[in-house]
Amino acid sequence: MINQTMLKSAVDIAKRYKASLFFLFVDALDEMLLPANLHKGCELAAVTQNLHNELEGLQLKLKKIIDIPKIDLGRMGLIKLTLALAFSQQLIKSEDRLVFLSGNPDHKILDTLILIEIGNESEVIITKNVSGISEIVKPEVFEHILSLAVELANKGREGKPIGTIFVVGDQDRVMQLSKQMIINPFRGYDEEERNILNPQLKETIREFSAIDGAFVIGDDGTVITAGRYLGAAHDAEDIPRGLGSRHIAAAGITALTNAIAIVISESTGDVRIFKNGKILMEIEKP
Repeated sequence: MINQTMLKSAVDIAKRYKASLFFLFVDALDEMLLPANLHKGCELAAVTQNLHNELEGLQLKLKKIIDIPKIDLGRMGLIKLTLALAFSQQLIKSEDRLVFLSGNPDHKILDTLILIEIGNESEVIITKNVSGISEIVKPEVFEHILSLAVELANKGREGKPIGTIFVVGDQDRVMQLSKQMIINPFRGYDEEERNILNPQLKETIREFSAIDGAFVIGDDGTVITAGRYLGAAHDAEDIPRGLGSRHIAAAGITALTNAIAIVISESTGDVRIFKNGKILMEIEKP
């Protein structure tokens, strides 16, 4: 009964504010009910951490499905990660209004309803400059790196916190503005073996995340190097107080190149996305 009420309320809000996308966290449904009577121009996007289980009978009906890593994200973390992945897939434009309906997957209750106006949003999306991710890096590569970063931030390495930087795209310019701190551990391997989309690479990334410096990854997902010192200068005044050298380095390299940087904070486990020298989004560890 609660879920039906929440679905109806969410549909009413989507109609009233002419939302263009309706995100539904289907893992929190007690039965697979989809919102009915969405207005013209509003599309449904299902969000799930159990892609092969929950949506088995609905994949033909749902054109947009966003698969989220199966880790504890909290309500806002789930929303922010979903939006970041949606931006990479060009599902969202800077002027869009979105409805996000989420809840507790363990108790199968929808309990969180949020209306997001992208152009005016400050808590979920820090900067309005959200477009162009897919022009810098392939969507599947960005999605995989971001999901991997959130997972590493959540689980750590051997129970210990991880802090590192992934710099993706505009690799030639990034390499010009950085220098190697150690012997490149990825040198000499075939591109297929060191592509971030290769599932066998995850544990290697986890191990090398303990090394100081950044991972540099090409726009096609090929890991070029690890342990890279990012020497691009940046005005630390643009970075919120309390953030350290990794975040300053990420801001600097993205200010001078067309790359995107994803930073894992070792002290808090938060993940931040940098573009054009500014923080695009923060995904807090729950």
